Amino acid sequence: MWGDAARSRLLGSGFVRFAAVGVANTVVHCATYLATWVLLPYVVAHVVATVTAMLCSYVLNCRFTFGVVPRARTLLLYPLSNVPTIALSAGAVAVLVGVFGAGPVVAPVVGGLLVLPVTFLLSKRALTAAPAPPVAPWRDRFRARKPEIRAVIAVAVLVAVLVQIPALVNPSFYFWDDSAAQFLPMWHRLGERLLAGEWPLLLDADAWMGGNLAAEALFGVWNPLHLIDFLLVVAIGDLAVAATVIKTQFLVVLGVGVHVLCRGYGASRAAASVLATALPVSGFVLYFQASSWAAGLMGFAWVPWVWWSLHRMADGRAAPWVVWVFCFLCVSAGDPYGVLAMCAVFGAVLVETALAGKPVARLAGVGAAAALTLPLVFLPLVMTGPVTWRSGLELFNVGQFVPDVGDLLNASMPSFAPQILSFGSFRMTVPATYLAWFVVPLLPWLDWRAALAGRRRCGAALVLAVVYALLCLGPSNAWLFRWPLRHVAVLWLAVAVLFGVALSHGLRTDRMRVRVTCTAAALAGSAYLSFAAWPSQSLNHLASLVVICGLLVVVLASRTSASRAVVIHLGTACALVMQMWWFPANRDVATYNFPTDVDRVRAEFADLRGGTLFQVADRNAISGEDVESGRAWRRLLFGHMHAVAGVPSLVSYTGIGYAPLHRRLCLSYYGSACAAAYRRLWEADETGAVLADQLRLDRVVVQRKLIDDPKPPLGWQVSERAPDVVVVRRRDALPWREGRLSVAHGVTVSGNAEDGQRTETVRFRAARSTGAELVFARLAWPGYSATVDGLPATVLSTSAGLLKVVLPPGVEAGTVRVTWQPPWFGLQAVLATLGAAVAFALSVRRRRAAPC
Repeated sequence: MWGDAARSRLLGSGFVRFAAVGVANTVVHCATYLATWVLLPYVVAHVVATVTAMLCSYVLNCRFTFGVVPRARTLLLYPLSNVPTIALSAGAVAVLVGVFGAGPVVAPVVGGLLVLPVTFLLSKRALTAAPAPPVAPWRDRFRARKPEIRAVIAVAVLVAVLVQIPALVNPSFYFWDDSAAQFLPMWHRLGERLLAGEWPLLLDADAWMGGNLAAEALFGVWNPLHLIDFLLVVAIGDLAVAATVIKTQFLVVLGVGVHVLCRGYGASRAAASVLATALPVSGFVLYFQASSWAAGLMGFAWVPWVWWSLHRMADGRAAPWVVWVFCFLCVSAGDPYGVLAMCAVFGAVLVETALAGKPVARLAGVGAAAALTLPLVFLPLVMTGPVTWRSGLELFNVGQFVPDVGDLLNASMPSFAPQILSFGSFRMTVPATYLAWFVVPLLPWLDWRAALAGRRRCGAALVLAVVYALLCLGPSNAWLFRWPLRHVAVLWLAVAVLFGVALSHGLRTDRMRVRVTCTAAALAGSAYLSFAAWPSQSLNHLASLVVICGLLVVVLASRTSASRAVVIHLGTACALVMQMWWFPANRDVATYNFPTDVDRVRAEFADLRGGTLFQVADRNAISGEDVESGRAWRRLLFGHMHAVAGVPSLVSYTGIGYAPLHRRLCLSYYGSACAAAYRRLWEADETGAVLADQLRLDRVVVQRKLIDDPKPPLGWQVSERAPDVVVVRRRDALPWREGRLSVAHGVTVSGNAEDGQRTETVRFRAARSTGAELVFARLAWPGYSATVDGLPATVLSTSAGLLKVVLPPGVEAGTVRVTWQPPWFGLQAVLATLGAAVAFALSVRRRRAAPC
């Protein structure tokens, strides 16, 4: 019978015996977990318990489950086979506790059961698989790869050294604009929360409009490297230094990725190295992604690695799980432009693979596995659309950050600042479209016949270059994607691959007159376009032209590819030094010049801690001189800088906003507020309470340029009158200091307490039969739910956008429990786990199908 055969196969596979061993292993695991849980965070305790039980599991599985003799080889392989299990089960435990509210005692058992089939397959393969065919000793393999390893290390060191030049010229170069107002302050805040044992980091209620971390996406709270960097920011203690360290890290990741990608397409080490060193210090990558828009850099840095792994997988040299890991790192960085680039790379590699006559089904499968991680990172953004600024489909063109063809063609003049409409200016103040000094001048000297002979092999680069050239010239706004200049980095990546492959064939020296003429025409055109864009910088354009011509002569005179590479590297460094001399900072974006020392900031704002603060101030009312000198930040801060000061504040930086609170207090994306906001704080609404009480405000800082002499209402007093600001403070302490409850109607509250950022409880009694409600100093983001002693309660929003809970009729006493998680979060976690499982299954199938 079918049932008997299935049962026989099940018993013969050893799965039942493995499950029995799993029971014993669970006993050991739980005993260790309970012993360490009281001392360590639950996730760490789970990992420790798993490792402790591993040796016991190894012996039992060898002797009892699979009937094999324990050997040194399998002893080493078995722990390695459990690494994915530890990661999957730790993630399952974290999701079960943090998302579904499972108890820390029950969660490890359930998590272990969920990953049991994966554990069985991995253990069976590690313990019973035949030894691999003999291979060369590791010393011989290392010796064979030594030149490649040396080249990669050289590229990493060169990039790391080059990107310090901007920081030497301008110590705040990497702590600029959004990096200063949004990223570094919140990274520091998240690092402190991690050290306190909080994870996952999905909500920061004290950051208000900028606190929905799941929906903001750009902080990359699911990216493991980001979590380490959050801790690093706290350890360093200086935001500018931390910014330099972290940006250097990702620029090195980008440079090495470009190198291995070019090598994967057949470029020589020398040619790959010059492109890998040039792209991280190209105009847009350096002045926008690295200096300001950190999430763009952190997402783009993984794109060449996704491309490299996909290309290797198409050639049968990489497993699908490797592709999935790089895709996850790219997606979890939270940058939609990085995800768009990843999708474009998938499409381009599929075209390239199909043209080569290779199967594409497995590539499509790993693409589907990667796509399953997208909801975890970006679905919260979509689900919050109804209450944010980022709602609806946008498709229009206002010309902002839209380069033209001439801007893209003039990619080798270090002094060229294109006439691209930026924030209020008709011309950019930095070389935003610059790629590398040698690309345009060397085009006539490349052996294009040899390079184009392998055009099918470089099909992905050709497709990507065409697609992204069109995107760069496209409309200024298309749904989530604004400012087409942001696409130029991926365009230059595709060009780098094509140029690296062509440069590897050497330089042609025949038809010298024609080549010299073409190069002279290209340089003359570049110089004229640069002059036309900014005539007053003529001396800079002339210096660029002279330096390029001098370097070009040396390159053409070099007889070996190694000597040419050395000259090109020196030229890249020289061009960067000139650009830093002429363009030491990006003036196309906001300049803050915030203080960077965390201890100093906390000391200066210590007297403002103790309650929630609101600031009535406008950045545009501050003089440029006060910003440059730092005087502006003696009592005022914008963006997330109050988080660095340890002050809960409605002032925050947000890319999505929160429309109801924005309308009430005219809050901007970086935390400024209009003068009318001060009057609105003291107005009551349908709750019967003034807004200041609903928000549980303790202090209000008023910029005197907006309101010179603010009058405090009843119950408030002026506590400080400085030349720049007036501080108004509440006289009496607020009730319910342990939580965020602000208004209670028709009910007597006996206790209120927060349990982390996403959970809060309220004990009440003497509730009236109908109409009892509670208002919390929390923004009513989609995803909140409430129960009263386990029974569901209605969750609403006030006109100001605050969370309101309506108690069920007839309940006279009990406990209200308010919780928040991103909408459909359980499904998001399941889909991401399924994607990892699909990638793993494709990898196992590949190994089984591989010839012996």
